[in-house]
Order: sequence, then structure tokens, then C-alpha cells
Amino acid sequence: MRAVLQRVSRARVVIDAKEVGQIGLGWVILLGIGPDDDDRTVTTFVDRIARLRGFEDPNGKMNLSAEDIHAEMLVISQFTLYADLSRGRRPSFVGAAVPARAEPLVERFVELLRERGFHVETGRFGAMMDVELTNHGPVTFVLSTDGWD
Repeated sequence: MRAVLQRVSRARVVIDAKEVGQIGLGWVILLGIGPDDDDRTVTTFVDRIARLRGFEDPNGKMNLSAEDIHAEMLVISQFTLYADLSRGRRPSFVGAAVPARAEPLVERFVELLRERGFHVETGRFGAMMDVELTNHGPVTFVLSTDGWD
């Protein structure tokens, strides 16, 4: 599983000129699912993201987590995070999970965030989307289960 987390002051996702989700302060999470990911991977990833200290305390230090500040989340499925760019100029996506495997895991990821009390908005799996965001800081993290035991 791979994710790009961008701390935002606001963000929204638009499909076919219609806004389908928007958030205030929180994380935009571009989420890629790999072929070996499962419910355990999703659960671990949600916990890491919820408790990642990426928000500033009153002293300006990144000591607060999404849980601490009641952050909002915008989750966008992003199979391109598994692009193989090692050969030629056209990316290969054979390293990404097939949609039938990936979509339920993305849905489970969102469900677990909501169970933790987060306000979560999403795009639409497989759709062409416009994601607009204001990266606050800017703060951007890359999180990956590659190499996790």
C-alpha cells in the first residue's frame, strides 16, 4: 500500500464538473493498493495515518495528530502510485492491484477512518477526477508498506 498525504487547509474533488466532496483542515490522501495488500495492511495504514503527528501545536511544532485536531480526510484512489517508470517513457501499472481487489480495500480504508470518528470525503473509484487543494505548510509525506514485515 502506498499513500501520498498532503496536509491541507481545504480541498475538494470534482467529477464531470460537479463537486462530489470537500474538506477543511486535514489530509488529502492519494491511496494506491498493491497486489499483496489485505485487511491487515489497511488497518495498520489507517492507524499510522490517524496517529501521524503532522499538525502544529501552539508552539509551531508538528506534535499533533489527525486524531488530536479532528482532521478531515479526502481519500482519492490512485493506482498510478504503483507506476513502474524504470523502462522507456510509458509507465507500466502491472504492480498495482487489479480493480476488483483494490476497490474493496479502498472502501475498507475509508470505513475504518470513519469508524475512528473522522469526517471523510472521497472521489469515485476509477473516475477521471479534478482534485483541488491548498497544501498547508506545505507538508507532504509519502507512506508505503514496501518492505514492511
